[in-house]
Amino acid sequence: MEALQAKKAAGIEVLDLTESNPTCAGFSYDAVEILGALTQPQAMLYEPSPRGLPAARQAITNYYLQRNKTIHADSLFLTASTSEAYSHLFKLLADPGDEVLVPKPSYPLLDFLTALDSVQPIQYPITYNHQHGWRIDLDALHNLISTRTKAIVVVSPNNPTGSYLKANELAELNALCAKNNLALIVDEVFADYRYQARADQVETAVGNEGALTFVLSGLSKVVGLPQVKLGWIQVSGPASLVAEAGSRLEFIADTYLSVATPVQHAVERLLAQRQAIQQQIIARLDDNHRVLESQCAASPNCRVLIREGGWYAVLEIDGDGAQASDDDRVLQLLEQDNVFVHPGYFYDFDRDGILVLSLLTPPSIFQAGVSKILAHIRMI
Repeated sequence: MEALQAKKAAGIEVLDLTESNPTCAGFSYDAVEILGALTQPQAMLYEPSPRGLPAARQAITNYYLQRNKTIHADSLFLTASTSEAYSHLFKLLADPGDEVLVPKPSYPLLDFLTALDSVQPIQYPITYNHQHGWRIDLDALHNLISTRTKAIVVVSPNNPTGSYLKANELAELNALCAKNNLALIVDEVFADYRYQARADQVETAVGNEGALTFVLSGLSKVVGLPQVKLGWIQVSGPASLVAEAGSRLEFIADTYLSVATPVQHAVERLLAQRQAIQQQIIARLDDNHRVLESQCAASPNCRVLIREGGWYAVLEIDGDGAQASDDDRVLQLLEQDNVFVHPGYFYDFDRDGILVLSLLTPPSIFQAGVSKILAHIRMI
């Protein structure tokens, strides 16, 4: 945004409530251990493996074992990122012009990833109820399936709504995929960051047997290290479908061989760091969420929508405060109050009166920014 860059160029301090990079958010990392893990002598030997080095995949199976899920290392494919994992899967499942169903609202990255692989994204709605929170509109999703549909994408917890996939939703998705010969892609990069536990939440879809299923995750969020560039795909479902998909996915992965050797040798030691960094991040997310709810409780024309997990909070503005467009509101906050926040349409919310705040923001900046946002809303 030009206005933001102009502020920064002029040396004006901006309260940025969009921070999504954990390495820039003031957390404490064990730099000696992390860097040491990336400089192990065995990294000097190049041993290309399409699925990824066995030791690295075993370390990831141990991570899932700690989350009470047992998977086989051969069900894993390593990638340089979750974005690359999406690209591999779009190549695997679709021809140019084919369709994949993607959630709305959701992160705009999906639009770019589908475009780069010449796949058409078809949005299905996630609807909100003030009592129950967010749910997939399964009827609408069903009606969007066409002869060109190849996969259904679920983000759990969703970015930015923070809603987890529910057990009944997974059962219905399995049935739809089986009936229509579709694959299920479940993006779980934020799955470790749960805020509200619910009995019907699907904590992880790894090992799902009801449909050909690809679960995505990676070190970017699991250990807060987006720069080390390692993601993965876990494949499950009916044995015949898994075998065919695995063979073809192995060919795609072997063509690129994009995962660096040093990070594969480092996976076990890096995953050992996850508790230390996750504890810091979770404490930040939860504290900021409580601050936001507390401040909003004193403002009659705004509310924090139900969040089950993830790194973001959705602020809904109603009454007179919702009259301005989100574009105008965000620009006014930046120009008048030196606060930068994302408008709802950035995440494909189809109405005004929505702001999305990153709970990863350092507390002092977050609290000051929220105070200015609410003061701005009260003045409208």
